[in-house]
Amino acid sequence: MNLPRSSYYYKPRERPLAKLKQEADLRDLIEAIVMEFPRYGYRRITKALQRRGLRVNHKRVLRIMRQNDLLCRPRRRWVKTTDSDHPYPVFPNLIRNLLPTSIDQVWLADITYIRILTAFVYLAVILDMYSRKVLGYALSSRVDTELTLTALKMALKERRSHRGCIHHSDQGVQYAAHQYVDLLRENGFRISMSRKGNPFDNAMVESFFKTLKSEEVYLWEYQTLADVKKRIPYFIEEVYNQKRLHSSIGYVPPNEYEERFMKNKISKEPRQITLTRSVQT
Repeated sequence: MNLPRSSYYYKPRERPLAKLKQEADLRDLIEAIVMEFPRYGYRRITKALQRRGLRVNHKRVLRIMRQNDLLCRPRRRWVKTTDSDHPYPVFPNLIRNLLPTSIDQVWLADITYIRILTAFVYLAVILDMYSRKVLGYALSSRVDTELTLTALKMALKERRSHRGCIHHSDQGVQYAAHQYVDLLRENGFRISMSRKGNPFDNAMVESFFKTLKSEEVYLWEYQTLADVKKRIPYFIEEVYNQKRLHSSIGYVPPNEYEERFMKNKISKEPRQITLTRSVQT
């Protein structure tokens, strides 16, 4: 049969019980993370495991998730919610090719919809472009200026040092209305808007909406506005801002990223040194 003698005598080595137990423990831990964050991919799972002190690479995590059918299957949807046909003035885009170096340099604002049993619920959010943290949000059955104003007022209470910050949104009537623009100017914001019909100018908020819908909205069958008002704040405050690992900021949650930023900022500030003159007796 033209086979080497070594093939005839070869005996496959059995994996020791310790290795099998280690693999089973890792699988159980991955399953627990997937249960808490159903839309985590294998890269984010790997980072979550490493943050818990485990030495594991993404290839091993991918193999285990594939073998146990734990890989998420993203769902993609696209709905237009912007009405830019209005008489109000629009503003130029100030954030093209801009990379912020600090929090409160750029705030991003946008609106999305959430389907319930017989209607839609609209969500307006304000994001910090540097940390990706949700600073303000509002829910309503009506997509109007009051919705966006509520989200903005919440963000203003969250942050105090925002003068000179760029507020970027689309050209929708909810952001171009006099009442909204006047509040921005009163608080010292520079106003920026995306190009008409171009959602990629506000891609970071669109990315947040994708995360929100795939990891929260699509996993629950909301029946009423009350159901949405109960779940969405929990996801934003307790999951997204506090615990969810964000790939673009080094696989840490936005709150932790801002805490690290503030610690580094304080450590780099020059300290005031008081000189004392020695007195000879």
